[in-house]
Order: sequence, then C-alpha cells, then structure tokens
Amino acid sequence: MGQSLASFFARPPATPCYVPAVRLNKFLSETGRWSRREADKVIEAGRVTINGKRVELGTQVAEGDVVAVDGQAVGPSRKAVAPVYLMVNKPLGITCTTERHVHGNIIDFINHRERIFPIGRLDKDSEGIILLTNDGDIVNQVLRVENGHEKEYVVEVNNPISDRFLERLARGVPVLDTITKPCVATRIDKHTFRLILTQGLNRQIRRMCEFLGYEVVRLERVRFMHLTLGSLRRGAWRDLTAAEVAGLKVTPPE
Repeated sequence: MGQSLASFFARPPATPCYVPAVRLNKFLSETGRWSRREADKVIEAGRVTINGKRVELGTQVAEGDVVAVDGQAVGPSRKAVAPVYLMVNKPLGITCTTERHVHGNIIDFINHRERIFPIGRLDKDSEGIILLTNDGDIVNQVLRVENGHEKEYVVEVNNPISDRFLERLARGVPVLDTITKPCVATRIDKHTFRLILTQGLNRQIRRMCEFLGYEVVRLERVRFMHLTLGSLRRGAWRDLTAAEVAGLKVTPPE
C-alpha cells in the first residue's frame, strides 16, 4: 500500500534503536552534503570538530557527539535512530537534492521526520522511482559504478522510433566526453521504448536521444535494481520491506 504525504503524520513515531559509534567520514556522508571521499578532504583540511575539538581522519562519532564543519553544527547530535529506506514515486517538478533553498526539493516534498537523502538522482523533468535513506553505507554500495546495478526506464520521444535508433542506443553513443556503456533498448510502440542502463551519467538518456536527433517527451524510471513501482501512485512513498532492503546489499556476480 502506497504511503501518501497527507497520511504521514498519522503514523506512530519510529522506535529508536541503538546505533554504535561510526567513523567521522561516514557520519558526514550521511548528511547528504559530502561523499566519503569529500568528507576525508574536509577532515584533512582541519575544518571538522567534535564537541569543539579539532579531529583527524579515523575519528569515531559516538551517540551524543556534536559534529561541526567550519564552526557550524552538522545536523543534530548523533543519536540512536532506526534506519530509513523509502521508495518514492517522484512526480514531475520535484528536484532530487538535499539543498532546502531549492524550490520543490525532494526533502521538503517528503517531509520525513528523519534526516534522509536520495540514492542517486532523477531529473526534475523525469518521474518514477527514487529511493531515499539515512544509511550512508547502502548509498555507497548501490551507487558504486563497478557493481553495474540495472535501472529501467520507459521513454517517449517526439519522432517515430527506427530500428537504427534502438541499435545505436544499445551499442553506445558519445555523451559527456565518453561513450555510454552497452544497454538494452526495446520498442514499446511507435514513439515509446524501454531502456535498461547500468550507469547514471547526468541527464544521460536525454543526451543520448538528442545525439541521435530525438527529443524526450516523457521519461519514467519504472525499476531500480530489483525494485518496481507496483501500485505506488504518483507522489506517494512507502517504506521498503526487510527483503527489499536486503536486496540492495547484494553485489552482482562478476
């Protein structure tokens, strides 16, 4: 059953659980503002303090610690909270960013009680499945390029689809100073096709189509790894099941 935004506040509070101390770079990455690598650079530059004291790489953040970057507290003190894993059927016009000053950002749209951030991105002009979490470890695992996780899209374009167009998409086209990886492209109807990618370059599908002389009219992500939208209506979200979360942690075979 999809969870609507209107009924969110009727849910009982999440039950807290014990969370052990974590490395500082993991804590910073969980805010959604830095990757692990970026966090390491911030720490090495001496910009981070815990409880007012400057710290080094490898420092652990324990429950109740206050972490600050450049003197500004980064989120709440570390506390025991249950991990959150959400699936959202993102509508058009919502931007997958944690920057609250951006109008229509997905964080304000969801308005979850915990600090969460998206796993990857989905363009403002695109719709469909996007995952959000407060688990920095799973974000790094899911987005690791070498894992080659599949994402499936339904794409509508402005001109009739030719066999050559589908073949070129599947083989790879020049995008952002690289050649896109081989993918699966199959026709649905005259103007619509299904695309399965294992990479996520910036506006990749739109750029691929543009290179081949087509313009994307509608773009919907219908699958992320093993997860599909099912009956989840547009603009709604739900918690992932334990089995679905476990599936996110599986590394594809080489």
